[in-house]
Amino acid sequence: MLGERSGEALARAHTLEMENREKMRLTGVSDVSGFDENVVVLMTDMGELSIRGEALHIDRIDLEAGILELRGRVNELSYEERTVGGSLWSRLFG
Repeated sequence: MLGERSGEALARAHTLEMENREKMRLTGVSDVSGFDENVVVLMTDMGELSIRGEALHIDRIDLEAGILELRGRVNELSYEERTVGGSLWSRLFG
């Protein structure tokens, strides 16, 4: 299947282009966890990304290709690292 090798999904490149804090184009987007006009929360191949601002609007989304375009006034970008679930013992011996 396209984008998979030996049962493991290949990570897509994650890029973020911003123009004048008003337009953004992102790649490597795998899911949109939530959005409204003040915050957009995305899952990317580099972790969870929260975009905070004003009058935020998603212009284009193609999760199969991993592309998202948005406009509005961007005030803050924040990444959360992915965490591996389970206890230390289950990760070591699981």
